[in-house]
Amino acid sequence: MPVAQSQNASSAARMDQIHDTLRQVFGLHEFRPHQQDIIEGLISGHDAFVLMPTGGGKSLCYQLPALHRPGIAIVVSPLISLMKDQVDALVANGVNAACYNSSLEAAAARQTLARLHAHELDLLYVAPERLMSSGFIDRLGQIEIALIAIDEAHCVSQWGHDFRPEYAMLGALREHFPGVPLVALTATADPHTRQDIVKLLGLGDARQHITSFDRANIRYTVLEKHRPKDQLLRFMASQSGEAGIVYALSRKRVDELAEFLQGQGFAAAAYHAGLPANVRRDVQERFLRDDVLIVVATVAFGMGIDKPNVRFVVHYDMPRHIEGYYQETGRAGRDGLPAEALLLFGAQDVVMARMMLDNTADEDRRRIESYKLQSMVGFAESLTCRRRVLLGYFGEHVEQDCGNCDVCLNPPERFDATEDARKALSCVYRVGQCFGIKYVIDVLRGADTERIRTRHHDRLSTYGIGADRSDAEWTSIIRQLIHRGLLLQDIANYSVLKLTDQARPLLRGEVSLELARPRLVADQRSGEKPRKKTPRSAVSLEGDDMQLFDRLRALRKDIAREQGVPPYVIFGDVSLVEMSQRRPRNEREFLDITGVGQVKLERHGATFLEAIGSDLGNL
Repeated sequence: MPVAQSQNASSAARMDQIHDTLRQVFGLHEFRPHQQDIIEGLISGHDAFVLMPTGGGKSLCYQLPALHRPGIAIVVSPLISLMKDQVDALVANGVNAACYNSSLEAAAARQTLARLHAHELDLLYVAPERLMSSGFIDRLGQIEIALIAIDEAHCVSQWGHDFRPEYAMLGALREHFPGVPLVALTATADPHTRQDIVKLLGLGDARQHITSFDRANIRYTVLEKHRPKDQLLRFMASQSGEAGIVYALSRKRVDELAEFLQGQGFAAAAYHAGLPANVRRDVQERFLRDDVLIVVATVAFGMGIDKPNVRFVVHYDMPRHIEGYYQETGRAGRDGLPAEALLLFGAQDVVMARMMLDNTADEDRRRIESYKLQSMVGFAESLTCRRRVLLGYFGEHVEQDCGNCDVCLNPPERFDATEDARKALSCVYRVGQCFGIKYVIDVLRGADTERIRTRHHDRLSTYGIGADRSDAEWTSIIRQLIHRGLLLQDIANYSVLKLTDQARPLLRGEVSLELARPRLVADQRSGEKPRKKTPRSAVSLEGDDMQLFDRLRALRKDIAREQGVPPYVIFGDVSLVEMSQRRPRNEREFLDITGVGQVKLERHGATFLEAIGSDLGNL
């Protein structure tokens, strides 16, 4: 057989094996975008950098290759809860996985190390500080390693929103294990953070896989705070019986809101770092088991929570940065079913955030955090499609509005902004593309300041040409130009405004531009208007199908309680929806359900088929 033909046959055989693992172990029938390329590359021994949204399938990108390469996969993970969730799910699928962290008692830790040296594990999850200890590095030097996966890789970078010093040590992995494929994965990294991750982890030659940040199943809504507890209650009324997270910035407010919701009859619990560890652990376990439906928490809660059926996330206070907001809202709808993200935004939130910034001693850190805060404010005040603003922050520009955010569903009044946009863009150009939003607006409005006079910018042709508009109006217009990709803020250079190539046709008079007319606070006291579309039901079932779904969900919870695992480890909502709609009658049909692999068929197939069969008999 010719060499090329032999290689093609070998490649085809390998792909058949990969797809068999996808179906038989993970119960999936097709890959999501980029997954197959990443998996094939890692199996072939190539490094990779993976940027994929929460719920986009990052874990599969290293879990599946770990089953096709000799040796054990080492997974670096920042939180014990994240490790536990991942290991529980893998074991439920019949994969030999374990974690090695400070939560293990001495006997359990010794047992895990014994399994490691006996080559009985496919994947081992470990914290970065434990991994990089000299004793553990020496231990791994005696074992064949299939690959090293660094999850939550944004923690490596000081530009990242969740920088962790212990992650900085991971740069030495390339030196310790030069021949082992290394993959770094994150859901939240702007362009500067990405560059930092690649540099610090020695991934300059790695294949980069940048998928869309878009989570189309999440509906984004921002309301101006006006009697926020009433706003929260009205929202909760639309989410009856669903699981969700309510984030607040202070421990005191978390306690108040949890008590308030409990008093209104909601199954809610508080979670923050001020509570004893056993209380926090209990709240998290009850939430995962669906015994508590609503967790009111500081941002200390959620990272590493794999619960796929979180249907909503509420931010009672404005987050400090878009990365945190994106990551936290991404905990809703991980199963791909419709989900809601509500942000309550008030001017006092901004005042408090800026006061905290003023207390930051490190000037560079203060500058970075100030930029991030301004971007978050820009998102909250945006009059353009929320999703376009969110994606634009991460360097992803889309041509169409999403149709699934509050701005798209209740559009603001629009106006021909061609001349105003040209004035703003021209002013940015005239001041040398060297200043931020506030200074450009001061020049546009003809402000008489020493800073402007010293630089002779009061002599520019653009000085004062925007005096007919207020500071708030110009701020809105410039932010919309940033969101649309005509301007960019250079975070590495004091957030100065710069023109993009997209600005040239407008400046040359070749195109026109329509923007949203700025809404002043007085125009929308409550920030609420009737929706043009009603929210989609997460589980779009009716009649007998919905009744079967509820019965299967109760069965799932009973089995999970017996086994001491969260219900979604047995089957996710997506699987139960398919069962309720398709009503499989035998093992072959049951295997065709998303999320049903060979091991889950053997463990739970008979029980669920019996329940479905009983329901069919009652029709």
